[in-house]
Amino acid sequence: MIDFETTGLSPSCGDRATEIAAVLVREGQIVDRYQSLMNAGLRVPSFIEQLTGITTAMVRKAPPAEQVMAEVADFVGTVPLVAHNATFDSKFWDAELTRIGRKRGQTFVCSMLVARRVLPQAPSYKLGALVALAGLPAAERAHRALADAEMATHLTLYLERELMRRFGVSSVTHELLGRIQKAPKGALQGCVERYGAVCA
Repeated sequence: MIDFETTGLSPSCGDRATEIAAVLVREGQIVDRYQSLMNAGLRVPSFIEQLTGITTAMVRKAPPAEQVMAEVADFVGTVPLVAHNATFDSKFWDAELTRIGRKRGQTFVCSMLVARRVLPQAPSYKLGALVALAGLPAAERAHRALADAEMATHLTLYLERELMRRFGVSSVTHELLGRIQKAPKGALQGCVERYGAVCA
């Protein structure tokens, strides 16, 4: 599970990462974590500071972005990736990797898109709202990378348990989540059944 805090919405507009966290999951359990602020040489806008609590002074004391990205890329390795609103995080992951001459080799699954299929009754698909709906532990401080990554991890594991309970499957793979996120709304059951038939 990957989560970034950034100076804005898009690396194509010159925005950069200010913090990253990665949570490693194996067999339904969190087994390791990586978290670091990162200094890309940019000032943190005031509205981002208010949202995240990350200040320009904090970022200036942080390790260089290049060092952090090399460390977290090594930490993640070839493990499949998940993020809540993966369109956002994958753009920053790819842009920051490109800056150090590296390239992503694995696919992203979006826990928000999966939640839209598994929990169609949810009033909101924001991370905090889904965590509350599922009765999962909420972070004391949202909009910090590790707190959000851990909440998204618990949400993804909850969605996997829901799929196993609802459809009687013994396990849920990253590949199946990837298929679910692309399935038309209302087509969840057929998607899971087709995947099971292919794997049988």
